[in-house]
Amino acid sequence: MPVKAPKPGDLEPIETASRDEIAALQLQRLKWSLKHAYDNVPHYRRKFDAAGVRPEDLKQLSDLAKFPFTTKQDLRENYPFGMFAVPRERVVRIHASSGTTGKPTVVSYTQKDIDDWANLMARSIRAGGGRPGDIVHVAYGYGLFTGGLGAHYGAERLGCTVIPMSGGQTEKQVQLILDFKPDIIMVTPSYSLAIADEFEAQGHDPSKCSLSVGIFGAEPWTNQMRTEIQKRLGLDAVDIYGLSEVMGPGVASECIETKDGLVVWEDFFYPEIIDPATGEVQPDGASGELVFTSLAKEALPIIRYRTRDLTRLLQPTARAFRRMDKITGRSDDMLIIRGVNVFPTQIEELILKTPKLAPHYVLEVSRPEHMDELDVLVEMKPEFSQAAADQQEAAQELKHHIKSYIGVSAKVRVVGQNAIERSVGKAKRVIDKRPK
Repeated sequence: MPVKAPKPGDLEPIETASRDEIAALQLQRLKWSLKHAYDNVPHYRRKFDAAGVRPEDLKQLSDLAKFPFTTKQDLRENYPFGMFAVPRERVVRIHASSGTTGKPTVVSYTQKDIDDWANLMARSIRAGGGRPGDIVHVAYGYGLFTGGLGAHYGAERLGCTVIPMSGGQTEKQVQLILDFKPDIIMVTPSYSLAIADEFEAQGHDPSKCSLSVGIFGAEPWTNQMRTEIQKRLGLDAVDIYGLSEVMGPGVASECIETKDGLVVWEDFFYPEIIDPATGEVQPDGASGELVFTSLAKEALPIIRYRTRDLTRLLQPTARAFRRMDKITGRSDDMLIIRGVNVFPTQIEELILKTPKLAPHYVLEVSRPEHMDELDVLVEMKPEFSQAAADQQEAAQELKHHIKSYIGVSAKVRVVGQNAIERSVGKAKRVIDKRPK
């Protein structure tokens, strides 16, 4: 299949800069970001002071290891606007990722942040093979989730024609691809295969459609899945990475001409790999937990954010920036179900809020075809366990809450008393049946 490799003139100068030039820019921006966070966010001031460090202690890039980490819990504890580094009136957009009931992780953007994000997404789409004038079919979800709008603004910034389809309505996805003949699709990898299934159900060969490039993110996927997607849809499949706490999609992106890992846009995000247990910084090439520090964010600077994603940093190839390998797992118990972050503790909170359910549960994750499915097995309280009507009512109530608060559809199965294995140590809450 043809590969849209860039011409030298397509690239920004920083994409072909020397490592010394990149490091000098990173140090300059990192000093600004640390001071901006310290001066304007009480949380960071407290954390830095408690660790005995100040922004001026950063003399070289390696000094960043002296500064404390930021976690998702820090953002939740400062809900909703406590992590903002600018007056709320300067914030032009707010996004949020799924969180505990009523407490999502809130992120914010100034107009400059939005412009930077659009530019980085345009760079990412171009790295993935997109060119001005291409038609881009965006099937990521729109709304508080950063995927849809991130892809949308980036494609427009590159000069593409955008079809803002969003997720769902699979029959209509196929209809618009057939009618509008887009060049590029931006979608989760698992949903792309569901679209391929729908093509075939309608009597069409998906490999003969107009799509030449697919830019896939929001969930981990393997090179084996890449092979299947490319075969079935007849396109080049490239990876994109991001998370709302750091910006959204476009923190790192694969280059179509190499497909050898995601290029981290190091002029805006400083990556580290740490040992998840000790927090010690690891050398390039070593596996560990990915940590990011923003270098230019105004509204919500993020300092040493523990992503919990396990990967490794690799030397540059197609661009001057380092690459990150595909995500191999998590250092915590978070699940990613159809692009939505799900923690067992979130489900537990909702079970505890359902009066007739007992706090004994297990989550089963499977992938019978292409899409992840979540089953919640939960016991009833003994006084309600005999009535079928009570069981059905409680299951429906929990299913509704999971969809409303977490944003993912789940099957709830009420099981008999003592059907959930009891543990004297750490309870096993997740049974992952997905193929490795």
